[in-house]
Formats: sequence, structure tokens, C-alpha cells
Amino acid sequence: MEKPIVLVIMDGVGKGDGGSGDAVAVAKTPTLDHLLATCPHTYLKAHGTAVGLPSDEDMGNSEVGHNALGCGQVYSQGAKLVGESIANGALYQAETWKKLIANACAGKALHFLGLLSDGNVHSNINHLIALLRQAKAEGVKKAYCHILLDGRDVPATSALEYVAMLEEVLKELSADGCDYAIASGGGRMQVTMDRYEANWGMVEKGWRTHVQAQGRTFGSAAEAIETYRAETGCIDQDLPAFVIARDGKPVAPIANGDSVILFNFRGDRAQEISLAFDRKDFDKFDRGDYTGVLFAGMLQYDADLNIPENYLLQPPVITNTLTEVLCAAGVTEYAVSETQKYGHVTYFWNGNRSGKVDESLEVYEEIPSDVIPFEQAPAMKSAEITLKMVTAMASGQFRFLRCNFPNGDMVGHTGVMEAVVYAMECVDNGLKAIIEAADKYGYTVLITADHGNADQMTETKKGKTSVRTAHSLNSVPFIIYDKDNEWTVKDGAYGLANVAPTVVKMMGLTAPSCWEESMV
Repeated sequence: MEKPIVLVIMDGVGKGDGGSGDAVAVAKTPTLDHLLATCPHTYLKAHGTAVGLPSDEDMGNSEVGHNALGCGQVYSQGAKLVGESIANGALYQAETWKKLIANACAGKALHFLGLLSDGNVHSNINHLIALLRQAKAEGVKKAYCHILLDGRDVPATSALEYVAMLEEVLKELSADGCDYAIASGGGRMQVTMDRYEANWGMVEKGWRTHVQAQGRTFGSAAEAIETYRAETGCIDQDLPAFVIARDGKPVAPIANGDSVILFNFRGDRAQEISLAFDRKDFDKFDRGDYTGVLFAGMLQYDADLNIPENYLLQPPVITNTLTEVLCAAGVTEYAVSETQKYGHVTYFWNGNRSGKVDESLEVYEEIPSDVIPFEQAPAMKSAEITLKMVTAMASGQFRFLRCNFPNGDMVGHTGVMEAVVYAMECVDNGLKAIIEAADKYGYTVLITADHGNADQMTETKKGKTSVRTAHSLNSVPFIIYDKDNEWTVKDGAYGLANVAPTVVKMMGLTAPSCWEESMV
């Protein structure tokens, strides 16, 4: 076997335009600059059809990006699966859908909970509208929406546009004695959508808001958004929770026995709230007098852990992953990141599989993330990740090692340019130490990213420039550093799914026939 390989994933670091809104270019990154100037490299497509999304207008994300990086293939992903199943009616033939609708038609309310935008990363408002229309067509009289405001996968202050779009549909569906309305909401980084158990307080706050209707009340979602913006200056993702009231009473708390659909299709930020609804032995916070609802996710967010128990669509079954190939060849592996991206170098990397392929060959390390706004601590755990990686390299125990530096993505989403620039400089410091360790201990280092973000911190529309907090559509670097061997990247148009075949080729192993081609 050839030299052991280290793969560094700089989360959210794409190839920007080099201008003042490109934090990757603005930051002082001498190591990354030197690698790009001296090493064989190319740029990979990390969005749209290259990662299994419906069209090339759809930005990539960490989930599908790590799926593609870790499996060497392109699978139809959440947004595409859901869109196709709605269009051909297959979703409405599912037993779970039928059960939820029958329950609602028997006098219970039907609730929809999820991210209200068309970002196509976690959800799509068009899916919600389609489900609402179908529910009305099948006789549901009462349906309520608990909306999480985005401003992260879409423009930072676009929530009112989506609320207006939804309100128009709800007004139409409320004819004939029906009641279709928005019941509660809040910014996605304040309520409900935590991941990797980094902040159960967010989930509890969502529970109090959506289920128990506790919190500040407003006459409409638009009123809540406008009031909070004026009072706090926050962008959509950070707006506080709100409850909609009529005549002084909450419109629709989620009551015991109701039907509830979590219409997000992406799994990482859907699992914790699913557990709160699903598990009888749930103990993360007091659920009050909750005895249960009929709950379903859009997809099953974790098949190994059965989260949730009921779901509308089966997620893609990803087989022949890189980890499976390496384990079959007896290759020892190491993976490390902090909590915010730990699941991406493990669960998503392994094709949406919890646990390990071979306990005897794999070691995973999670560094707990701080519960603090990322712009206040833009270094995150980059130093700790670096130390863990260098220590693992020095041990000589592993033949394939991977790490994820979350900074470019997590800090990039805050929209605070100065913090993102510093975050990139911290990543560069980590990269420098890993390259030095590679020279000392004899490793080949591959550097890439899962999608863009920090590379496009501003956007200009209709002559107005504003802060951008969403991922970019930019390509991402793929760099080969090896002081002992000369590698040549073949000409071609490549995507993230070409990384795994390249790793296998460099190790002298044979890739599965279903994989994309190697870049060397």
C-alpha cells in the first residue's frame, strides 16, 4: 500500500471572486495560498446535480456534500426525492400519510412544523404548500403551521416574503369552514433546529413554543417578525420565538392526539425534535402533560436509530461507501471534528449510517462544541481538532485520516465578515500544522471542502449590496500535497464524488464499479 492519507475538509470554503466580500481571499492564509501556488489541484463542483440535488440552482450543503465525499457516487437527495414523490403522488399513497390524514379527519388537528424557505437544504416551502393543498383535498378541516425562519440558506432578511406566500395559500384553504393558519414560529438558530445534541435548550424552547404555546404572542407572523426586527436588529435565523393568538388565545398549540408532520427532509437538525415527539422515555427536558401525538418526519432521519419511528418517504440507501471499501481492505481509519460537524465525518460520510463499519479498524473522536454564538468565538475548536489530528498522525496507527474544520461554514452563516476572516485564518493555522506533521511522519495530505460559504459574504441585487449568510454556488478546491511523490490531476470536470475514487487509487486499491472516476 502507498503512503497513508490525511483528508482535510475545510467546511464552507469555496473559490470566490477575490473581492471584498470573499472572506477566503481577504483572510491571511499563507499555507492555503502556498499549497494552491505549488501543488497539483483542481476545483470541484459541490452543488446541484453533482451532489444529487434537483438542479444546478440548488446550493450544496454539508449533508449531501459529505455523502458525496464519502461514497464516491451521486445519489438523488432529499429535495429531489420529495419533489418527485409529491409530483407523482407516491407520497400520498404512503400508509403513514393516510394514517395522519385519517386521524385529522376524525376531529384532530394536523400540524406542519419545519423551515419556511425555498433554500432546498433542509426544506422547501413548495413541499409544505403541496401537502397543505392535499390535506384540504382529503377533507382535513384544521391545519396549522409552526414555521422556523431561515435567513441562512436564503437571504438573511427574506422571511416576510415566505410568510406572505404561505399566508395567501392558508387564506385560500380556510374557505368552507376550515381553519388553516400559522400558529407559532421563531428563528432556526433560536428554537427547535439544534443538531448533534449541542444545545438541547433550543429544542426545549421550540417545544414550549409549538406544543405548549408559551411565549410572546402576536396577531400574525408578519407582526412578530417586524416587531422583533425593530427591537433586536436580528436577521431571520436569530429572531426570538413567537406564538400567534386570536382574541387573546393561542391559535393552535399541538395537543395530545393531534397529527404532526415535520416537513424538513434533511436529517441533522430534525432528529432532536423528533425524539421529543417520539420517545416515551425522553428525558432531555420536561414535556409537561404530553402523552403523545401521531408524529411523522418527511424522511427517516436516522434509520439505525429509528428516528423518527414514522416517516413519509424512505431516504436513499447508500451502499459501497469509502469506509466499506477501506474496511474490506483492512485499512485503519481515524475521523475527528467538533460536535457541529462530527456527524458529517461519521454518519453522513458513511452514507447515513450510525456507528462504525468495523469497530476494530475505525476510531472516531468528537470534540464538544461550545454553546456560544459563532461570531463571538470564530476559532471554534480548530486548535483542538488540529492537535487531535497531529497526535493521530504521530501515532502511526492509521492509514486514512479525515477531519473537518467547521469554521468557514458555521461562522460564515453569521454574516459577520470580520469573524469569518479570523475563522479562515484559524483554519489556515491548523492546515499549516497538519502539513508539517505530514512532512515529519510521512503522509500525503488532500485538502478540499464540502461546499462554499465563507467565499461569498455579500451579494448585490438590484444595485443594493447586502450581507449574505447562505452557502455559495462556487466550486471548492481539491489539493494534493505530497513531498515524496509527483501527482498529476487529470483534465476533466469533477465533483465531490470524485474524491473517494481518488483516495482509493492513491492507496493502490480497486474502486467499486459504481463509483465515479479517480482524478489521478
